[in-house]
Amino acid sequence: MSAPEPVLYHVLHETRYVYGSPVSLSQQQLHLSPRILAWQQIDSQQIDILPAPSWRRDGIDAFGNPVTWVAFHAPHEALFIRSVMTVAVTPHVPADLADSPAWESVRDCLAYDASAPDEAALDACRFLFESPYVRIKHELAAYAADCFPPARPVLLGVQALMAKIFREFKFDPAATTVSTPVLEVLEKKRGVCQDFAHLMIACLRSLGLAARYVSGYLLTRPPPGKPRLIGADASHAWVSVYVPGQGWVDFDPTNNLLPDTEHITIAFGRDFGDISPLRGIILGGGGHEPEVAVTVTPLAEAAPPEIDS
Repeated sequence: MSAPEPVLYHVLHETRYVYGSPVSLSQQQLHLSPRILAWQQIDSQQIDILPAPSWRRDGIDAFGNPVTWVAFHAPHEALFIRSVMTVAVTPHVPADLADSPAWESVRDCLAYDASAPDEAALDACRFLFESPYVRIKHELAAYAADCFPPARPVLLGVQALMAKIFREFKFDPAATTVSTPVLEVLEKKRGVCQDFAHLMIACLRSLGLAARYVSGYLLTRPPPGKPRLIGADASHAWVSVYVPGQGWVDFDPTNNLLPDTEHITIAFGRDFGDISPLRGIILGGGGHEPEVAVTVTPLAEAAPPEIDS
């Protein structure tokens, strides 16, 4: 059987800040460069920044994600960041979710055992505990409990939890902010992809399973007969779960599907705070909100139009 063909994408991610007053000093951390994975290769990638930063360094963060640090030492009234990349994504959905160990055995495998450390499991243990946006609570374990009856294969249990969140929660951009607690999301049953990812991770960790937050891009489909709109796609978030012997498997509770060739991975961490696309500190600036536009275009389609900066 021949190897599956990768799908090639052109991705444009633009962020623009127009400040209410000049910013005299700024330091920023950017998670805009995609990871190289077994199923994802980077053909090209470039990050352009205006004004030019006084200092810039590219490196790797604590979770192995590419990261760019920049600093601005001269006053400026606006900030424009453009990330352009060409990415190849190969099909990678597991063939059979039932072919995974019982969820209790996965939980027990991740329990601390100093006598027989497993490097992959030890790394996964970083994603077992509370983090700033993810709580471990009995209410969360109780919500997920019916998805994990005794001896159920762990990936079938995770799939059932994903479907339950998709079925019972409503996508509502006005319902939450980045700081909305996960227990409030559980109560209101409304939110966005970031909320659903945090909720699902919190449920899984409350059961003793290792789950991490994944950020990236999702290809969206225009209505039949309509052209793809520039900036119509968006940053996205989903969940990855660790299974001994199989590694990490992705789930998208916002869309109730297993991410494959239409999901492009940028970074993963304990929660959103670890891998926010752009975060930092500024001195001055007054009131400001970012304008963000993301366009994901399959290279099999017409070449994307040029975007003026």
